Amino acid sequence: MEEEKKENLEEKNNEVVAEEIEENEGIEISGDVIAVIAGVAVSEVQGVASMSGGFAGGITEVLSGKKNLAKGIKVDKTDDVVKIDVNIIVEYGSRIPDVAFEIQNRVKKSVENMTGLKVEEVNVHVQGVNTDSVVKNEETQTEQKESENE
Repeated sequence: MEEEKKENLEEKNNEVVAEEIEENEGIEISGDVIAVIAGVAVSEVQGVASMSGGFAGGITEVLSGKKNLAKGIKVDKTDDVVKIDVNIIVEYGSRIPDVAFEIQNRVKKSVENMTGLKVEEVNVHVQGVNTDSVVKNEETQTEQKESENE
């Protein structure tokens, strides 16, 4: 009697597992969705000045007036494995290896938690260094010195 109950439970468990697999196979997550998730994760990293999306991405952003969260991110998705390339511009004075490592960790964690897909690679490409803040600081210091001398 107990053996029959165990067999029935095992059959039910197998049916539940089979149903879950069938349900998940029907879900298709777009590469654009993955790119937006990665973009939000990158924007939270300290030391990232902006994303580098190229000329076309910049025009689209200006014309639409919306911030493109997927700008500078390329997603290569095959089955349940994802490879992500991130193009960034770092703030002057930031330690680039630390910024890149933090981006890799946050993007991998965010995408895997939200989509259930396995992130195989997160490649960070540093396209430039933002020196605008350094130039502004130097200008204000020069102006202060000039006003003190007068």
